[in-house]
Amino acid sequence: MTRYSRRTLLQASAALAGASTLGFPSIGRAQGDKNADKIKIGHLTPLTGFLGTLGTYAQLGIKLAQEEINASGGVMGRQLDVLSEDSVNPATAATKAQRMLDQDGVTVLMGEINSASALTIMQVAARNKRLYMQIGARSDALRGKNCNRYTFHVDIPSTVMVNAVGKALVRDNMMKDKKFYTLTADYIFGHDLARAARAFFDANGGKVAGDELVATDVTDFSPYLLKIRQAKPDVVCSNLAGNQVTNLIKQYAEFGLPYPIVGFNLNTADAWAAGAGNLSGTWPTVWYHTLDVPGSKAFVAAFTKKYGKVPENHAWIEYISLKMMAQAMAETKSTETDKLIPYFEQQTQFDILKGRKGYFRNWDHQLMQEAYPFTVKPKDQIKDPYDMLSLGAAIPEPNESLESIALTKEQNPCSM
Repeated sequence: MTRYSRRTLLQASAALAGASTLGFPSIGRAQGDKNADKIKIGHLTPLTGFLGTLGTYAQLGIKLAQEEINASGGVMGRQLDVLSEDSVNPATAATKAQRMLDQDGVTVLMGEINSASALTIMQVAARNKRLYMQIGARSDALRGKNCNRYTFHVDIPSTVMVNAVGKALVRDNMMKDKKFYTLTADYIFGHDLARAARAFFDANGGKVAGDELVATDVTDFSPYLLKIRQAKPDVVCSNLAGNQVTNLIKQYAEFGLPYPIVGFNLNTADAWAAGAGNLSGTWPTVWYHTLDVPGSKAFVAAFTKKYGKVPENHAWIEYISLKMMAQAMAETKSTETDKLIPYFEQQTQFDILKGRKGYFRNWDHQLMQEAYPFTVKPKDQIKDPYDMLSLGAAIPEPNESLESIALTKEQNPCSM
């Protein structure tokens, strides 16, 4: 378990701006007893396995937010104590979540990236009637048929990612009557992504020439690439996750296949790991460090100063998630689940360091926010390993509702 001492946190945060300078209101500067009990938050994220790199960024992001909040006085005069652990796998994630509630005294649960692990934590939260802010898992099913009133979802779901890239493909005449060969991660998130992709293809004239399920521990993609070469599709589409994407991209470049590749899921750490000249095509993201928003720039500067590298999208999303949780606790003057749920359900606006504020829908608990497509810069234009991507315009457009790219009530089977 990773626990951060109060002394270490205050020393590290001394050089950082307070929460209000990064686009968030100051979270309840100390009122009353300075030695009040800490507010314990249970944080789970994968630090090993195919999502381990992403989880490492997630842990750094939530740690930075904790330090800034504590340096500005904490919440209701109490310091935050984020107990952060490796979720490992779905069974272990559930066991650790229950232990955090029973033995560690956490008030709420936060985190996760793996959709299968997120589902088991959601079940623990519902069974114990405790709040869970599900931060980084993207499966539609989590906020669909598996939704529950104790869980709120921060990251963009599968359908939104597909819509963000799909609209760009339609714009560029890369959809209608085109044959797509898809590679899909063989777990709940990949299956959801494939379903969303097929729905978009069907609605916009695309055709599926082949689809392969790929186990999450696969590192050699040559058998799949040989099938693609034989099928001769118009476009290759990745529905993979984590370092699967990095391995595919590198090997795809080595094979020299002539078909353009696109993807409906890519985290920027995996893009960077692919290396200059290997990645190409159009992909979706929830946030990128070049976003031209003052609060986002301040966050990037603080993160880079502290850690010596720019933040990945999971660092950003964990950072803003803890800030939202702290704001909810400060404004409700409570850490109780039955006070926090109505606060989020009233569709409170949160500054999430984007061009538009976000809010949680009250019927499926999904954060409504902008998404972005991005393309890859030519190799000779890349200045450093983090300068590979060109961020596209936000989707939806400024004059459109944030809900225009999300599933509607008729499309989403969520029932609380």
